Amino acid sequence: MEFRDVVRKRRMVRDYDPDRPVPPEVRERLLEHAIRAPSAGFSQGWAFLVLETAEERDRFWTATTDDGTPDGWLTRMRRAPLLVLPLSNKDAYLDRYAEPDKGWTDRDEARWPVPYWDVDAGMAALLMLLTAVDEGLGACFFGVPPERTPAVREAFGVPARYRPVGCVSVGYAGSEDRRSPSLRRGRRGVDEVVHRGAWGVTG
Repeated sequence: MEFRDVVRKRRMVRDYDPDRPVPPEVRERLLEHAIRAPSAGFSQGWAFLVLETAEERDRFWTATTDDGTPDGWLTRMRRAPLLVLPLSNKDAYLDRYAEPDKGWTDRDEARWPVPYWDVDAGMAALLMLLTAVDEGLGACFFGVPPERTPAVREAFGVPARYRPVGCVSVGYAGSEDRRSPSLRRGRRGVDEVVHRGAWGVTG
């Protein structure tokens, strides 16, 4: 598939065929591509929690959702045969930039204009989303509620220095998958969001 087609076909898939697991070689390509994402100072302060078995996935959903019957969205999402949580490690970045070739010996977090540890983990997640499309699968990136992060850490033994920036569900799209109603808002065009040379200069 041409790269431009991968980009155009990428969308958030929220229903999966529970009887079609992600082939192991595809799973490994997702992860191999994820670690090709850029990272500030080549810090690579990420980790990826891969959940494939029914027990692992159930443990994730128990840790991240309320008790009781799942709503329609969750019912369909829970069919995903593969979940990958990209996690960021701020300390890896602060340590890296305290090294001699960077020179920020005080590890002051205020020096960072934005939390690049989360940005870089997000870029790794995007590479997984694009790889899924290229492989003929569907995928969705969604958040882990912050109040549920401790439960995720406890359920899977995640060290405190790692923070989940979200979760990527992967699988073959199910028959009940439907586009988000939010898409009715329409995609903003280049001329609406691009400012050329100065703010307000479009076209």
